[in-house]
Amino acid sequence: MQNTSEPITDEKHSKSGFKREITLFDAIMIVTGGMIGSGIFIVTADISRTVISPGYMLLVWVISGFLTMVGAISYGELSSMFPNVGGQYVYLKEAYNKMVAFLYGWTLFLVIQTGVIAAVGVAFARFTGVLIPWFSEDNVLLQAGSFQFTSVQLLAIVSIIYLTYINSRGVKSGKLIQNIFGSTKLIALFGLILFGLLFGVNDTAIEANFSDFWGPSGAAAAVPTGMALVSALGIAMVGALFSADSWNNIGFSGDEIVNPKRTIVLSMVIGSAIVMGVYLLINLVYLLVLPMHGNPQATTVFGQGITFASNDRVATAVAEVVGGYQATIAIAILIMISTFGCNNGAILSGARVYYAIAKDGLFFEKMGKLNKNGVPAAALWLQCIWACVLCLTGTYGDLLDYVVFAVMLFYILTIIGVFVLRIKRPELPRPYKAWGYPLLPALYVLLSSAICLILLIDKPKFTWPGLIIVAMGIPVFYLFGSKFRKIKS
Repeated sequence: MQNTSEPITDEKHSKSGFKREITLFDAIMIVTGGMIGSGIFIVTADISRTVISPGYMLLVWVISGFLTMVGAISYGELSSMFPNVGGQYVYLKEAYNKMVAFLYGWTLFLVIQTGVIAAVGVAFARFTGVLIPWFSEDNVLLQAGSFQFTSVQLLAIVSIIYLTYINSRGVKSGKLIQNIFGSTKLIALFGLILFGLLFGVNDTAIEANFSDFWGPSGAAAAVPTGMALVSALGIAMVGALFSADSWNNIGFSGDEIVNPKRTIVLSMVIGSAIVMGVYLLINLVYLLVLPMHGNPQATTVFGQGITFASNDRVATAVAEVVGGYQATIAIAILIMISTFGCNNGAILSGARVYYAIAKDGLFFEKMGKLNKNGVPAAALWLQCIWACVLCLTGTYGDLLDYVVFAVMLFYILTIIGVFVLRIKRPELPRPYKAWGYPLLPALYVLLSSAICLILLIDKPKFTWPGLIIVAMGIPVFYLFGSKFRKIKS
């Protein structure tokens, strides 16, 4: 196999034509900004309904944090070996072959990255509606049969187009947006934690949640035990892991990063540690302010608790308990900032993978071209168009559920790639070696495989369609690859 890990200098321009303008701080903001979207504000409600116990609810976040950190330090070895644009696509290609890498890129484009962009865009529009009621899913602007086009979809699409335009003007423009919104959301989240600890701690909530920390804490249902508990933890992990996803996206921009062999590793580890620490603290605040289990018929947010928070908006419920309506508005603004910054990072990163696929002759040739600003504009706009289509169809939520299993499979395959390359390419320089190898990467593969097995057994409705979406890429690779592929020496 051709060695693609050519020496990369830290000059202003990389050999590929990309401009090296992403510093360590920029990279950390891309990691944290990409990870923190809307999930942390809502998924805890569903997790609490699944595992019942406050202790197990926090355990889900601890395990998620562990897997995320182990994933980051394991990916670090691969990113230091192949600090090229495309990130995970390149790692899979080097460890296995082009088809495996293409299947990842295919799934990323079809639903993972574009689906996230669409879903986060809609979340941004929904919370904008708290401030500007005109943006509402009840405000139907156009209807044709069963199809409805709402003001929420309009704003979501406009925000995606705007961020794509900003990123098409150069990586400097994209990283500026990311730095502003990424740092703002981190400051605001730390403010929320501090505000909750200083003014929101409630003796009744503490008694309800911590007097029987591993028990049902007043829930109508019993805490699952034995294999039922293992299954519940595996299912609950889905929401937590996706709230922590996108930590690896910084690798997609390898050729745009200053000193990539060092910066990618550090940004993934530092950014992941910051976010997972924030997530644990926020969930602790949730338990200190609200009872985990309430009454769905209650008329107050405190009475409804975490489990029955309106529309699963736990953070909004906590804000209302602590500071009333004004705090609720502040949380809405925070989530708007969070989702806007998250989408900017997703848009910036995703297009680099499609660029790498095109450079391998497996996608439209134009996708492998850079514009005058040194960014893959055609890939950015194609990503934009498909994400906007997903906004219109309204099916992106289902699609994301379908690929949970497939996404985890690609993570597992990539971590196994660390072992494969140690055997297959021992001669390659490894500026950074996975800490805790082989124990920690093996533990990651074991735990993630167990979660996949649980989902395969307990949620076949979502796992098999996810596999089908991935498998659809196989005929595409063979039938259309020859059309796009360039003959290379």
